[in-house]
Amino acid sequence: MKVQDVAMPKPVAPTLHVQKILVPIDFSTPCSKAFKYALGFARQFGSQIIMIHVIEPAGVVETEQSGVEGMPQTQSEAALADEKMQALADASRDGSLHITSGVRRGVATNEIVQAAEELDVDLIIMATHGIRGWKHFGLGSTADRVARAAPCPVLVVREREREFI
Repeated sequence: MKVQDVAMPKPVAPTLHVQKILVPIDFSTPCSKAFKYALGFARQFGSQIIMIHVIEPAGVVETEQSGVEGMPQTQSEAALADEKMQALADASRDGSLHITSGVRRGVATNEIVQAAEELDVDLIIMATHGIRGWKHFGLGSTADRVARAAPCPVLVVREREREFI
C-alpha cells in the first residue's frame, strides 16, 4: 500500500466573540493587575467590562457547599465600594470603553458565578492571591471555585507571572 501526499487545508483561525467581560474587584494589588488584563481584552475585542464587588458577611466561611455564616455588613460599605469602582472606571475609560459596575452581597464564589450567568458574560478575568499550603489544600481559592463552576471561560491572573499584554 502506497501513501500518497495529501494537501492539508490551511487551518482557519477561530473568531473570538468576547462581548462581555466580568471582573470581580476586591481592590487588592493582584486585582488591579487582572483589571489591566480586562482593559486590554476589552480594547482588543470591543468588549464591555462589568465590574462587581462582593461584600461577604463578616466571619464568612466559604465551602464547596456554599454555607454562609456571619453578620450582614453596613450599607456604607456598599456605597464606598461603589464609589471606588466608579473612580476606577472613570480613570480607565477612554472613548472606546464601556464599563459598568455593581455591588453584591453573599459568598464571593456564588455571587460571581451567578452574575456571570445572569449577565450572560463571555469571559471572567479575575485575580488569585496565591494562597499556599494547608488553607489552599483544604478550601481552595475563590478563583479555583469560580473556574470550576463558571458558565464561561475564566482567565485567572496571578500576581507574580509573566505579563502578555
